[in-house]
Amino acid sequence: MMLETLKTFCDLVETGSFSRAARLNFVTQSAVSQQLRTLERHYGRRLVDRGARRSLQMTDAGRQLFAEARAVVERLKALEDRLRQRPGVVAGSVTIASVYSVGLHTLPAPMKIFLRAHPQVNLRLVYRRTDEIYQACLDGGVDLGVVAIPGRRSQIEIVPLRPDELVLVCPPGHALARRLRRGAANAVHLADLANQPFIAFDRDIPTRRLVDRFLRAAKTTVVVTMELDNIETIKRSVEAGLGISILPRPALENEVRAGTLVARSFAGAKLTRPIGIIYRRGRELSAACQAFLETLRR
Repeated sequence: MMLETLKTFCDLVETGSFSRAARLNFVTQSAVSQQLRTLERHYGRRLVDRGARRSLQMTDAGRQLFAEARAVVERLKALEDRLRQRPGVVAGSVTIASVYSVGLHTLPAPMKIFLRAHPQVNLRLVYRRTDEIYQACLDGGVDLGVVAIPGRRSQIEIVPLRPDELVLVCPPGHALARRLRRGAANAVHLADLANQPFIAFDRDIPTRRLVDRFLRAAKTTVVVTMELDNIETIKRSVEAGLGISILPRPALENEVRAGTLVARSFAGAKLTRPIGIIYRRGRELSAACQAFLETLRR
């Protein structure tokens, strides 16, 4: 029975959803229900409160089983991975979820380095919003997440990476770009952005909240004309002359090289946003995951 059934039970608890647990285990929802009934018959205890309508509620017995079963399932999975590996060869699969601004512009180079060193690893990158990445790490849908401004959560481990510099970005014909070309230092003050049309990330995106804090600290008010959910759309809008923005420098390299955007650092202290790798606390990472973490740290 037990390994597959216990894994399904753990996925059910962690996702709080019969449908998500079914997807993770490539079975139907009715199969998840059947495996749950099998466990309850085996232990002679109810594990899930069937009266709970809005969210899945574990009984005391269910919580006790989950606390022990998750560790057993993860240790057996890690053992299987180790036994299948040939000595000295890193193999297997690693699924990473990333926000667009990091995944598109920061991860490709270390991924190429990693795959040259470990060609037998299947490295898969998917793009998600920040809140979805945290949930996917908790659900087991991905091995690692890469997020900007990682927030501390009780079930999440954070491995900090090098932060991104945040810079002013505007089209070449903008007044700020012209003023800088006339001989001023290649830096601007946040106060120079006062009352400028500004294209921002959506309010629930961590980089937006960080930029708002920087502007408040500088007592600078911008005119937010657009709120968008990904960095590529913001760049296209700035290129079209719809406003200026504050974005991570690594995401602007192609446009700056092509001359379609101008990027400038801010005077005084450099504005940065933290970047971190996240994964579920207590999860035993495979050798492939650990090797990829080491590549990113370097």
